Amino acid sequence: MYLLGYDLGSSSVKASLVNAETGECVSSAFFPKKEMEIISVKAGWAEQNPEIWWKNLKLSTQVVLEESGVNADDIKAIGISYQMHGLVLVDEKQQAIRNSIIWCDSRAVPYGEKAMSEIGSEMCLSNLLNSPGNFTLSKMAWVKENEPENFAKAKYFMLPGDYLAMRMTGDARTTTSGLSEGIAWDFKSEAPAKFLFDYFGFDVSLIPDIVPTFGQQGNLKAEIAAELGLAEGTPVTYRAGDQPNNALSLNVLNPGEIAATGGTSGVVYGVNSDSKYDPQSRVNSFAHVNHTKDATRVGVLLCINGTAILNTWIKNNVAPEGISYAEMNELAAGIPVGSEGVSIIPFGNGAERVLGNQEPNCSIHGVNFNRITKAHLIRAAHEGIAFSFKYGMDIMNDMGIETKTIRAGHANLFLSPIFRQTLANITGATIELYNTDGSVGAARGAGIGAGIYKDAEEAFATLKKIQVITPETCDIEATKVAYEKWLKFI
Repeated sequence: MYLLGYDLGSSSVKASLVNAETGECVSSAFFPKKEMEIISVKAGWAEQNPEIWWKNLKLSTQVVLEESGVNADDIKAIGISYQMHGLVLVDEKQQAIRNSIIWCDSRAVPYGEKAMSEIGSEMCLSNLLNSPGNFTLSKMAWVKENEPENFAKAKYFMLPGDYLAMRMTGDARTTTSGLSEGIAWDFKSEAPAKFLFDYFGFDVSLIPDIVPTFGQQGNLKAEIAAELGLAEGTPVTYRAGDQPNNALSLNVLNPGEIAATGGTSGVVYGVNSDSKYDPQSRVNSFAHVNHTKDATRVGVLLCINGTAILNTWIKNNVAPEGISYAEMNELAAGIPVGSEGVSIIPFGNGAERVLGNQEPNCSIHGVNFNRITKAHLIRAAHEGIAFSFKYGMDIMNDMGIETKTIRAGHANLFLSPIFRQTLANITGATIELYNTDGSVGAARGAGIGAGIYKDAEEAFATLKKIQVITPETCDIEATKVAYEKWLKFI
């Protein structure tokens, strides 16, 4: 008996096939092998064609089926994780009307700021737990004003994962967690935020049917099953945004628990039992995957847009040609803590919520041409990313989320010894790395939703801790000095 999980990121679509009994991932694949195109017609814009998502989902499915040799009839449930905050508009025929405006697109900032000002910060924060900001409804407001012909065609607005599930099942549906990440959920009434729909001039009929995060969400249509090589009727039983799903994949479900990831963007995600919010909306609060009316579970999300994308930029434009990420880490390891005075500010991937939606771009400081090398810049980039995490985590601490232990997958930036040790040293937290990722977490979530696992405890009984990183006393003071210097350039 097997579970199939998908993780739709902004760089690739990954599929993982998990043995439900052992928890073993028997096969994984992602496409494309180079990052998916992000269309940026203007500065601050970021779009993707949903057809590209579907194409890469099919390719990854084909590979895991071929490599594993698993019979399609033995796959009992499907789960979907997806890039958060994106907007997909579909028409009556369930066709995407335009490219998706994805999470790192900044064009909607003025729409969210105007809504916050005119509705009132108290109303927005106490009901939505956030400013409308640069999120999904604000993106739709941009379409309504600037592309009225496209808005007029819209039957539903969707998150990227809702779109994939609809392609699979033919059912247009969403979740409470999904609506909250689009800033479309009212936590006081535990219902869609009608007052915000009214403000923007949206009809609530644009919301697809709301289904639980875990549970029956639709079944594969015959033609789609044939296209994917799967069995007709296979149920889709779980969907969640990538960061709530990352927390699920690390078994972070209870108040006080912390998850982190360092992909294209960097995220720290903590669970609260209270509907708390940051008055400046520098970090955001969303319904966690296990949030219910009777048991409040709010995920407080710190997102830094410019993290691993900075590391990729350094690899492509600074590091020696042809070098691997592992070799970059080795090269930077010869440079002392603090990078001999070099500081890199990583905010170069769109508007940063942690900075109040400012868009300062990346900057490099302290370069002496006679002694600073490529190795210094690599190390400074990893330290700067860790420092940006610390900057945001201090805001989370002010909200009552104390960071003692951080759980993360053994992947992406957490493969960097410099990044993870710097993060441990500057926060004082212990970092635990596990053998999981978003697609594996989505598969386990599907098992919970299908009732194959009775609860999360059973689903994550096989989760393995790979490594523990603790603060290194000898480097803590030097790391603090480097951080204080870094702060001067914010």
